Amino acid sequence: MSDVFEAVADPTRRSILERLRSEGALSVSSLANVFPMSRQAVTKHLDVLESVGLIRKRIQGRERPHELEPEPLREVDAWLAPYAAAWDERLERLRTHLDGDAHRDEHCHEQGDEQGDEHGDEHGDRDDD
Repeated sequence: MSDVFEAVADPTRRSILERLRSEGALSVSSLANVFPMSRQAVTKHLDVLESVGLIRKRIQGRERPHELEPEPLREVDAWLAPYAAAWDERLERLRTHLDGDAHRDEHCHEQGDEQGDEHGDEHGDRDDD
């Protein structure tokens, strides 16, 4: 799994994976058109992604489109799932805590308004004639 992390650490490779995910199988030329680098540099990135199983080449006549192979990413996702669940739980506890504080603040504000009504207007607009 560490080889997958190493491969996706590069922003160009992540961009390639994103394009393959969103657009489907693409040739080296199609992929290289959007990057400010040579076709050979894009090919090297594709080789890294292919070596860790994140993409594969299909042969379609003279074309060799590359396509996403999501299984290694599913393995990473499965490994990360317990950590994501722990963070979700912590964030939910924080949300509950903050909602409780907001409710208490709202309740205190309402009580302050009631006390202000009993003792006249707090802004000095009370009629003391």
